[in-house]
Amino acid sequence: WKEALNEYFDSFLSFFFPVAYKAIDWTKPPESLDKELQQITASSSTEKRIADKLYKVWLLDKTQVWILIHIQIQSQYDVDFQERMYIYNYRAFDLYHKFVVGLAILGDTSSTWRPNSYHQAMLDCELSLKFPIAKLLDYESRWNELESSDNPFAIIVMAHLKTKATTGNLSEREQWKWTLIKGLYERGLTKEKIVTLFKIIDKMMTLPKELQRGLVAKIKHLEEENQMPFISPTEELAMERGEQQLIIRQLNRRIGEIKSSFIDTIRTLTIDQLEL
Repeated sequence: WKEALNEYFDSFLSFFFPVAYKAIDWTKPPESLDKELQQITASSSTEKRIADKLYKVWLLDKTQVWILIHIQIQSQYDVDFQERMYIYNYRAFDLYHKFVVGLAILGDTSSTWRPNSYHQAMLDCELSLKFPIAKLLDYESRWNELESSDNPFAIIVMAHLKTKATTGNLSEREQWKWTLIKGLYERGLTKEKIVTLFKIIDKMMTLPKELQRGLVAKIKHLEEENQMPFISPTEELAMERGEQQLIIRQLNRRIGEIKSSFIDTIRTLTIDQLEL
């Protein structure tokens, strides 16, 4: 999700939060505020803070705004979720004197859990925060709409939903993964967009080695039929994984066994990032 946000922030807002999208002046490129985000979310649990991104944008009325994207992909609801959204907001104001527009994506499987506000009151004192949410589960009933959409997040939502739906049936997951990847070629997307979405789907819809090998064979045949120019998605993915493993081995040799959280970070990096 974080990689998808980095690539398609405007498409993300257009798909999930059209009101925010229409208010932004897109002639001024958004700025990613990773350093500021680290300060705002400093004490949050990494297990719960699945994917957060903070952007500076300019509205059509020339106002500068910070937008915090919080993506919650846990399979169960999080009792601290609303409080954490409030904490992010007041920390941003405390540290940077900025009001943060918080937007939340909920990827859990509960149809009733829809937290969109935080409220506390005691004596005559009150504080509250409301924030928009998008529930991925709601898109199950809009599958035809997802299939016909040219927004990259339509494909990402389909991959998310089928990943959740096939937790206990990996053969079915392989079939859906093949259907979605094949659909990338059929949509007539650019090679760059195919490669990016291919990698996002591949990381999201994980498979056992045997099923993955069979899937890769089908994809390579499809690439040959489509005469993919330059480096195909499967080739680029293989190159990335090779470089990631090389770096992990080198670090283990030089500084000893490295933490699993650091290994997970390395495995999210692209070829260009690995070569910096």
